[in-house]
Amino acid sequence: MTELEQAREFFIKDKFAMVTTGIEIDAVGEKYARCSLKLDDRHQNATGHVMGGVLFTLADFVFAVASNFKQPVTVTTTSQISYLGTPKGNVLFGESRLLKDGRRTCFYEVSITDDLGNAVAVVTCSGYRISEA
Repeated sequence: MTELEQAREFFIKDKFAMVTTGIEIDAVGEKYARCSLKLDDRHQNATGHVMGGVLFTLADFVFAVASNFKQPVTVTTTSQISYLGTPKGNVLFGESRLLKDGRRTCFYEVSITDDLGNAVAVVTCSGYRISEA
């Protein structure tokens, strides 16, 4: 079984992200993740735009995969989202970048783009490791 298959099998237990929302894990690596979400009507708010919580959920899940797959259990201590623009495409992508990796804490940046290359949001996430490797 590949690492990608292992990650998908493990994180399918995150029912909200993977089942309800429809997020897919596209790539995993050492302290890295890239996920995607095909947009449909369930992701829209009352004005017909993608709900901000969808973007945040995608970023939070990317952080969870990057910081927890084959790592000690890590929980979010702080997250901040900056909305940069409205998605114009049909698919969102979230990609992690590890900025700081300490003994007990970590700090990631997650960029959200659409399939047309538009920057949609940037999320910073601080995590705390609650278990040892």
